[in-house]
Amino acid sequence: QVQLIESGGGLVQAGGSLRLSCAASGRTFSSYTMAWFRQGPGQEREFVAGISWGAYNTYYADSVKGRFTISRDNDKNTMYLQMNSLKPEDTAVYYCAAQWRGNSGSYAPGEYRYWGQGTQVTVSP
Repeated sequence: QVQLIESGGGLVQAGGSLRLSCAASGRTFSSYTMAWFRQGPGQEREFVAGISWGAYNTYYADSVKGRFTISRDNDKNTMYLQMNSLKPEDTAVYYCAAQWRGNSGSYAPGEYRYWGQGTQVTVSP
């Protein structure tokens, strides 16, 4: 079992940057496939980026490719999302998610068992 806590959200102007962090409890963080999802007002939760366990392959939604970078530091039990060139449409609550030895390229929320409480990102025009 793992507990996830996100941080780093806030208000930023369009074109700006933020870095989100997801701190995980437990001693087996390296064996979890991790991901970021987001949910805007009145919208369904959508996949943003993921990083697998093992080979640490990364994968992104088309809407954030080239702007966002996902990474992990297994020594610190922490995952990151560096967000650059932010747009107003990136405004959402961002959630981190984890799945024990999850498949690389898992895009559906239902494929992740563990979730954080979310952190708000607001991008002003």
